[in-house]
Amino acid sequence: MKPSILLFAILLSSALLMAQAPTVNAAPNTLFTGADGKFDAPPDTALVQFNISAQADNAKAAYDQASKQSEQVRQIMRDNGIDPKTAQIGSYSIEPMYDWKTAKRKLIGYRVGTSVTLKLKDFAKIGPLTQQLADSAVSESQSISYTLDNMDEAKNKAVEDAYHRARAAADSLARAAGRSVGELSYASVDTFENVRPIGIVPRVMAMKAEAAPAPTEEFSPHTVTVTAHVNALFSLK
Repeated sequence: MKPSILLFAILLSSALLMAQAPTVNAAPNTLFTGADGKFDAPPDTALVQFNISAQADNAKAAYDQASKQSEQVRQIMRDNGIDPKTAQIGSYSIEPMYDWKTAKRKLIGYRVGTSVTLKLKDFAKIGPLTQQLADSAVSESQSISYTLDNMDEAKNKAVEDAYHRARAAADSLARAAGRSVGELSYASVDTFENVRPIGIVPRVMAMKAEAAPAPTEEFSPHTVTVTAHVNALFSLK
């Protein structure tokens, strides 16, 4: 192998190794450390999702029936101290219904459907609301999930936890070297949240829950786990 080719191969190998294992450009008498932190926050918002559907022989009759059901839903919300304007429409559809049992499909009616999402801060309203929606038979299914709207505060808590862990690691390493940690000169932060929905609450279960406790009685909603990673550069004394 020619010397020029050998030198090029060595330089290429060195460049590949440097790309695979990046180093931190830290000044002398500094210490670089990183750590993960987390904060488990209780959810502050419940998302109640349900649909309104109606079927009739013609489109106008299906529409009128769906309108009556929507008014029932609005009245149920008012009875529970909830402003109907806070509900959000996710989808709306009018579709023909056919009888496929014969060779030539036959139009037998129309179906009107819409999905509704409602955010609740007062969890005590969830039970009465879903029960009344089930009893009124305006919704085929309901689902409830919990989330965290005030995410910034939880992220700050996770960052604080990550920093304390990074600082503790730096203190341990400095003591082992007979030094002490000085001021923070650089830091970077990454945060992540893990929001997990709970399962669907079927209408049949809600209708049969008049005499017995609800399946979720005395259970607490899951927590929302927010994690953070902090890289920190400290001076050494």
